[in-house]
Amino acid sequence: MAAVNSVSFSTVSQFSDRRSPIPSARSLASNFDGFRFRSSVFYHHSGVRTSSFSSRLVIHCMSTGTDVTTVAETKLNFLKAYKRPIPSIYNSVLQELIVQQHLMRYKRTYRYDPVFALGFVTVYDQLMDGYPSDEDREAIFQAYIKALNEDPEQYRIDAQKLEEWARSQSAASLVEFASKEGEVESILKDIAERAASKGSFSYSRFFAIGLFRLLELANATEPSILEKLCAALNVDKKSVDRDLDVYRNLLSKLVQAKELLKEYVDREKKKRDERAGSQTANEAVTK
Repeated sequence: MAAVNSVSFSTVSQFSDRRSPIPSARSLASNFDGFRFRSSVFYHHSGVRTSSFSSRLVIHCMSTGTDVTTVAETKLNFLKAYKRPIPSIYNSVLQELIVQQHLMRYKRTYRYDPVFALGFVTVYDQLMDGYPSDEDREAIFQAYIKALNEDPEQYRIDAQKLEEWARSQSAASLVEFASKEGEVESILKDIAERAASKGSFSYSRFFAIGLFRLLELANATEPSILEKLCAALNVDKKSVDRDLDVYRNLLSKLVQAKELLKEYVDREKKKRDERAGSQTANEAVTK
């Protein structure tokens, strides 16, 4: 697998080849097969969602086998928490994503950490970029995280905290966090210790994306810097490279699908306007 080059998430969302076929919403969701964690079942829903949901918020804890929620229950929680229709291009991917994250969330070794949160927030914001309503986009985020029995506010707060910290770092200071003091440095030290022990750290693709987001904000996206950061955190760089390649490929397909959706919406709007104009003309003639 090729190493991750110096490419930002903003540039990765541009077309690499406009001649490639534009994927459908279903094929987009299927593309998550490379982004899967531990699931052999696809879930495709184009139905409705809901608002107003109360749940037990669980943050800094490890999952046990005694209180594991099923995938069906998590999906039902999401349905109860957001009932408004979601366009299929977003909905198909969201449904697949929540299944994957459920499997991560209830692994025995799972433990919430801010880098994971940053990775998920990055994925979600890229996925939902261009969503028709900002208010609905945030409501879906709230419903999604609460369905997993976690705190959406904590995700946003921690993601913002890491982003602000990364913007103030250089390539050198970022990889030398172990020799420094600070809130984010302590978070990274804790991750490194848990990753070294293997018993209380569960690597995921969201974690990999969170790492690269830190490097991007610090203007330090060279492969050598990523390699040093992975070594400092006791994380396998090959896994990170592979997962970032999968994510970039997914974003490219997603951008194409969104363009297709926009063209469809514009075309339908034009047809409605033409029909309305024709009807008005006919009524005028009749009168």
